Amino acid sequence: MLGPGGVGGLLAALLARAGNPVVVLAGDSTTQAIEERGLRLESRLFGDFEVKVETAARLESEVDAILITVKATQLERALERVPREVAGRALVIPFLNGIDHVGFLRTRYPDQVVAATIAVEVARVAPGLIRQTSPWATVSLATSAGVEDRLERFAAQLRSTGLDVRLREDEVAMMWDKLAMLGPLALLTTHERGNVGVIRARRRDDAIALISEVAAVAKAEGASPDPEATIRLLDAAPESFETSMQRDQAAGMPLELDAIGGAVLRHAARAGIPVPVTARLVEELRERERVGGHT
Repeated sequence: MLGPGGVGGLLAALLARAGNPVVVLAGDSTTQAIEERGLRLESRLFGDFEVKVETAARLESEVDAILITVKATQLERALERVPREVAGRALVIPFLNGIDHVGFLRTRYPDQVVAATIAVEVARVAPGLIRQTSPWATVSLATSAGVEDRLERFAAQLRSTGLDVRLREDEVAMMWDKLAMLGPLALLTTHERGNVGVIRARRRDDAIALISEVAAVAKAEGASPDPEATIRLLDAAPESFETSMQRDQAAGMPLELDAIGGAVLRHAARAGIPVPVTARLVEELRERERVGGHT
């Protein structure tokens, strides 16, 4: 597990509780905290528990699967912890926001990267302390002929933890399904500095425009988006739901703005599709970062 933040900590804790050997790769302060106190999960779905996991600064031996769960802003540097020669034939499964990281990882780990998404509200409260609050936790994995058997086994391991796990053959559609919902919500909650309830009350027109723009780009990429279904998901989400980018902004951390909003703009430009609302919000958030207005 490269990066025991919210998603990584959740998956590591669940897999370890189910009896799987897990190695967590992170920096010194995080690994020390997990070594001393264990990895603790407080979860609405899975209960509260604590597990012991192995920790290391760098992968030293071959494993079956490498789950990459760092922020997109940290990806390139974090990969120094996973040398290509040690990774061997392990499945490389990134749970990152955005789309473009999949192609980037395939340049470093050919023929073994499995595109994946996760839908969950989870946060790292402190090193080794993870809190999961959403009424759902769904993992989607894109299967293909080269990794099918190994991925089936890994999916079974994930299912044994209680996660809702789905195997899909439509990688492009799977990735755009996630971005079609995440992109508008991440941009708006961060721009507004408010949760989903605030967005529904104050920014519904912007939300509908963003959902429509991302859907148009997704369609041009070969996906079959359903913007009406995305709007229904927006209306059904808990009022208190927050996005990770919104929380990063509140904490003064770098934003995954390029991975989320920037990706939409890049793919829109290649397809010749106008996305004016997306472009406006991305530019205003970029300016906010430039002047140091994270909080």
